[in-house]
Amino acid sequence: MKLEQRLLAVAPWLLAISAVARTWVIVTGFGNESIDLYVYWSLAPHVLEGDLYQVTSPHSPPDFPLPFTYPPFGALVFLPMTWMFWGLAQWSFRLLSVLCLYWIVRVTLRLIAGERWTTDARLWRQRAILWTAVLLWMMPVFHTFEFGQINLVLAAVVLAAMVARDQRVAGAGIGLTAGVKLVPAISGLYFLATRRWAAAVWSIVAFAASVGLGFLVDFNQAKQYWFVLFGDPDRVGPVATAHNQSLRGALSRTFGYDVGPSWPWLIAAVAAVVLAGFALRAAVRAGDALIGVVTVQFLGLLLSPISWDHHWVWVAPLLIWLVYTRIATWARITLLVLWCPVMFWDVIAFQLRRQPTIWTISRPGWLSAVGWAYPALALVTLVVIAVALAGTMRIRSTDLKDTVRPMNTVG
Repeated sequence: MKLEQRLLAVAPWLLAISAVARTWVIVTGFGNESIDLYVYWSLAPHVLEGDLYQVTSPHSPPDFPLPFTYPPFGALVFLPMTWMFWGLAQWSFRLLSVLCLYWIVRVTLRLIAGERWTTDARLWRQRAILWTAVLLWMMPVFHTFEFGQINLVLAAVVLAAMVARDQRVAGAGIGLTAGVKLVPAISGLYFLATRRWAAAVWSIVAFAASVGLGFLVDFNQAKQYWFVLFGDPDRVGPVATAHNQSLRGALSRTFGYDVGPSWPWLIAAVAAVVLAGFALRAAVRAGDALIGVVTVQFLGLLLSPISWDHHWVWVAPLLIWLVYTRIATWARITLLVLWCPVMFWDVIAFQLRRQPTIWTISRPGWLSAVGWAYPALALVTLVVIAVALAGTMRIRSTDLKDTVRPMNTVG
């Protein structure tokens, strides 16, 4: 690939240019406020004062006072950041997020490369720099920086944990990230699918420890979260706003009301589970750890009541996998053609400019159709993965030398 060779030669420069350009856009626009990061920074100390869930961010938008929406353990994790003044905390977190993006790319490429990671190390490390530069322009990544969200940090920890050799490290990583933000708990399905029973047990133990620590710090506060606030998506945000790219959000925009856990959502959820089951089984049989991880994360994003568009940073490993993994050409082209325009053009901003308020549910049919962008493509992706990997296994059953690295072999 001559074009790639030319780009790899200037990859560090491209990364520097991308970082500077993206930083300029963020600091001169909405992103300069890092509105979600300010919630973590300003409200986390209240976990020690017992009123964490009674206060809201002083930098909230006028139509939505922003509360702290994570478990008490999440606030405890953010406490060290609150010891810095705001500017230092903001820029330190941005730098950490860039490093986590590079880490995600690096682990993704290492899983794809397998033994080639060591035999042609320079090439793959150059690719890691190049892909980091490219992915800074992917909308979920950009919006993560714009809002000051924790998606890249959590995704980096989850990916590292799910492919770790040590069962205790793998399980503890997932359990503790689930303790910060509940959605990573879906990762336990991957452990079950790959029969990593010890990792699954350790994830439960670590999650229970995180919950217990919250009760230890303030029993009534933890009780309020787990028995009153838990499961209330309206507190997290407006279910039907364009930012919410879960099945529930898409269905609510289509039906014109919050569908909740009613029959439309149940049918869609069952369909998502079935499709993810087929895709995960195909990934396990193919020994493809990376796409197994991505499949499980997609399922979690689909089933969660609220999956903001910036939660979909898991599309990044998928795009890299599509470029370098040997799968059927039709599958590669189909998914790249579908995902790239949605990921690198701000389809979310397009919808936001056309909704009266973030609380408005009903909208024109064509606009509600556009609002299916992420969940619809995720469902298509699960189908394509299941079919393409099954076909690849049949064709290459006698030649496994160049497959992606087997499960549980990444140190």
